[in-house]
Amino acid sequence: MSGLRLFNVAGGGAAEVATATAMRERHLQELVESNMEALLGVRFLASEYSTGPRRGGRIDSLGLDENGSPVIVEYKRGQSAGVIPQGLFYLSWLADHRAEFQLLVRERLGAAAAAQVLWSAPRLICVAESFTRYDVHAVREIQRNIDLVRYRSFGHELLALETVISVTSSAKERRAVRKQDRAATTIVQPCVAGEPLDELRSALDDVLVSLGDDVRTSPLSAARSSARSSSTSRQTRTRSTSSPASPGTCGRSVTTAPGRWRCA
Repeated sequence: MSGLRLFNVAGGGAAEVATATAMRERHLQELVESNMEALLGVRFLASEYSTGPRRGGRIDSLGLDENGSPVIVEYKRGQSAGVIPQGLFYLSWLADHRAEFQLLVRERLGAAAAAQVLWSAPRLICVAESFTRYDVHAVREIQRNIDLVRYRSFGHELLALETVISVTSSAKERRAVRKQDRAATTIVQPCVAGEPLDELRSALDDVLVSLGDDVRTSPLSAARSSARSSSTSRQTRTRSTSSPASPGTCGRSVTTAPGRWRCA
């Protein structure tokens, strides 16, 4: 609950205005819809708008902000139980019914406003008496255009609105975040002894044998076991000259084992 306190300072005094009990949700909705542009900066379009039989819901308020972005407003009398998921559900419906929304804008605000609807940044405004820290954290993580607005009524004539958090994220920015997440994902495939390694070993054998007729193959007397294979054989190919080594020259042997070459 907000720590906001309101005082009446008429006549030089300071009399605190007592807070009223939470107003009924319908009364709050009617009050905001009647003064939506003054309270939220949004032009009012429709109330209790049906999403059709398949979705089976009603959007509390539909509007259009000063930038031409579609706006969904959802209200809760007390704490914000379920208001954010409900609003996201309606944002999904809105994305699938652009033509229907633009027709509504045309009927209420005219053809010029309908032609300038900005679909890259639809907004959700949740109005409730209080929000939890989990609500605030969820809005930050969701990366959608969401405003959490806390209300508090004083007596029967005063209403206070406080923006708890306002997150702005365009469709382009959301795509960039998803692309970055995909790029940061590394898939590591373990190396398993089998056909790929056998093919590589065979290709290496062919290269070594092609060095000349004096290359011979001899098996190692003792094979070292690996973690993935208990019996991995190794071969040693040795190329040596038939004549004694002369100054400046020497015999050459090439030893190959998986992942290692040695020239002596």
